[in-house]
Formats: sequence, structure tokens, C-alpha cells
Amino acid sequence: MPYISNTEKDRKAMLDEIGVKNFDDLLKDIPEEFLFKGRLGLGKGQSELEVTKSVRKIAGSNKNTADFISFLGAGSYDHYVPAVVPYLISRPEFQTAYTPYQAEISQGTLQSIYEYQSLICCLTGMDVSNASMYDGASSMAEAAILACRHTRRNRIVIASTVNPGWIDVVRTFVSSLKYEVVIAGVESGAVEEGSLNSVIDDNTACVIVQNPNFFGNIEDYTGLSDYIHSKKALFIVAIDPISIGILKKPSEYGADIVVAEGQPLGLPQSFGGPYLGIFATTKQLMRKIPGRVVGVTKDVDGKRGFVLTMQTREQHIRRDKATSNICSNQALCALASGVYLNTMGEQGLREVAENCYSRSRYLASKITETEGFQMRYKKPFFKEFVVKTEYPVAEILTGMAGEGVFAGIALERFGMASDEFIVAVTEKRSREEMDHYVSALKKVVREL
Repeated sequence: MPYISNTEKDRKAMLDEIGVKNFDDLLKDIPEEFLFKGRLGLGKGQSELEVTKSVRKIAGSNKNTADFISFLGAGSYDHYVPAVVPYLISRPEFQTAYTPYQAEISQGTLQSIYEYQSLICCLTGMDVSNASMYDGASSMAEAAILACRHTRRNRIVIASTVNPGWIDVVRTFVSSLKYEVVIAGVESGAVEEGSLNSVIDDNTACVIVQNPNFFGNIEDYTGLSDYIHSKKALFIVAIDPISIGILKKPSEYGADIVVAEGQPLGLPQSFGGPYLGIFATTKQLMRKIPGRVVGVTKDVDGKRGFVLTMQTREQHIRRDKATSNICSNQALCALASGVYLNTMGEQGLREVAENCYSRSRYLASKITETEGFQMRYKKPFFKEFVVKTEYPVAEILTGMAGEGVFAGIALERFGMASDEFIVAVTEKRSREEMDHYVSALKKVVREL
């Protein structure tokens, strides 16, 4: 019998205990094309100076929004971040603070979270906000799970106009919870009156919509919440927080839970993160929300102080009582958004939203003046819009990159039409940059 070391015995015992034959069985859910094969090929060891030079060379080959004019969107946007935001969050007392385990000792951290929560409540019109999820997609998934637990139902209805990446995250979160995810097919790029009614039944826990939706279109949900509530289900609305500068707050059309990606509020795109999941709801659901809730009180001397009013994560309470296994409260990202909102104020946020709204219309009109391009939807939109073209989308976008422009995102990446792409216009885009977009587009078309 071959000799087996204690380490190998332990490994085999662990694999036997969880019911798999080998380590590869643990990876069976990962698609084959994403599994690394071979050796890393790191090469010989290098000094710190040599490594720094190598990494800078690699980083220099990347083309980012500092080098290109960006019209990318679909959930992550090139908004302007005021200089005061990175300055304040880089202070050591904020940058090095992770999470308040001994909470009441961390008064500064608690106050920053409390201020963030208060600002999100003002923004959304909801009663209470938690201390942040990982991103908008995880916020939506947690909202769906809350709805199922609250209603004791297992059917989650999601409009097909919701970001498809977020829908995938919801499916992943609930895959082991025996909840059913139903995608309500919506025509014409927006939820029409009554279009969701046929898929809402007595087992529906919640209905999830997005406004502005994935295609950038502004939705009118007047009366929808009444029907949802008549079925004793919850109404979950995903928003673009910048859009609240000019659009109704979700509380005004009956939302029970509001979720959002906080990245537009003072966070750079950073190649996909770290981001910030906004989650706000009503007093009725307060005790069921995931994450933390910071409150304000008075100490024995009558001075104002901050406390963790609720701690519903598994490290704070019994695991079977926890509402979520999310651990980080994204405190630094939440602080950045709090600084951004305080810096901009209500009027500043409105000006940003108005600029997005007007500039996106300018570019949309110029693109549609170009032969072979047209608007996919005849709907009001906020800062994004879908363009339909008779030319190969991949070649268009590649050619535009050659002109220093990130021109948009192909919808084929999301399993949608191969002849469409989505364009986002933020307040950063000047008329000169948009005119360059159009002239570059015409040049690329001529070359095709």
C-alpha cells in the first residue's frame, strides 16, 4: 500500500465528507473555458523596482476613460467625480477603517454611515436605508429574497427590461432556495399598462422593474403598485440614482423596496468595482432588511451618539436568524457617495441629471442623421439609448475605438439583437466630443 501523508489523508477525508471524489468535482459548475490549464509562467524572481516597471508597462497597454472618450453604460457610467470626494475618503481614519465590530467605539465610522443612510432616504423617499450591499445587482437579489421571506411565497417576477446581468445575479442568489424566477417579456422597450398583470398570481412574492430601464427608457409605473399590492406582493424598483434629479422618487409611485447601483454617486468605474449597492425600504420591512442600520441616540450625559441599531448579518446574530451572508458594508464607497451627495446638493444633482438628459438627446439626433443608423425605440429616455444599424456592430465599435472613442456596448453581448448597441451620455461629454463621435462614425462607415 503506498504511503499517504497526513496532509493527503486529511484531504481525502474532507473530500469524502462532502461527497466528492476529487478537487475537480468542486469546479464542475464553472464553464470549461474559464478553467485555467497549465502553469502560470511567472518567470524568475524580480526586485521591487523591476516588478514596478513590469506592472506599469502592462498597465500602460490598457486603454481607459482617461485616454478615450467614453459612451459606455449598461450599469457603469463615466460621471464626473468632484476632487473633494477622493480627497476626503483618502484620509487615514476613513481609508483604513473596515467595519465597526466594536461598533460604539467607532463613532466617526458610524456617523458617516448614518449620514449616508439619511441621504439615501432623502434621495429615494423611503423610510430606511441599510449600510450598503456589494453592488446594485446583489441589492436586487437581496430584495427578492426578502420579499419571498416576507410574503412566504416563492415566485419572483422580473420585467425583461431589467439589466440582464442583474437578472443573472438574482438567479444565482436564489438557485438553492427553491424560488422561481419568472421573466415577464416586455415589448417595445418598456412596461406597458397591464403587461405584467397576466404573470402576477397568488404565489407571486414580488415584481421587479427598473426605471430608467436597461435600454435607457423612462418608465411610467402609475397604478402598477396598486395591482401588485392587491395581490399582496411587493413592488421592487431599481433606479439610476442620478435620474432622481429630474424624475419622481420611487416612493411616489408605490415602491416597497428601492435598489440601485451607487457607482454614479462619486465612484470611478475602476474596471468594475468596488461598487456600492443601495437598498432602501419602508418601516414595515425594516427588521427584515440585510446588512446594518445605524441609528442616532443620546448617551448617559445627554450627548448625541451613534449605534448599530440593527445587525442582521451572520457574524452578529445566530446564523439561522441572519437575513444575509453579506459581510462588508462597503463603508468607504458609501462614504464617497455621501460626500458626493453633500457636495452636489439637490440643485447640483438636478443639473447633472438635466445635462445627461439634454446631451444624450443631442447625440441621439446626430447619430440618427447618419445614414444606416436609427433609434430602436420611440420612447423618452434619460441618458442611454439603443441604436439600430445596418452595419456590423462589432466592426463599428472596433473602428470607433481606433478613433479614440468607446462608442457603446453591443447588445449581442447580452443575448439580444446583433444589429443594436447601447450608448450612454453623461454630463462629462461636451458638444465637441459628441461631434467627434459623429464624424468618427461617418469615417468608420465610409471605410466599411
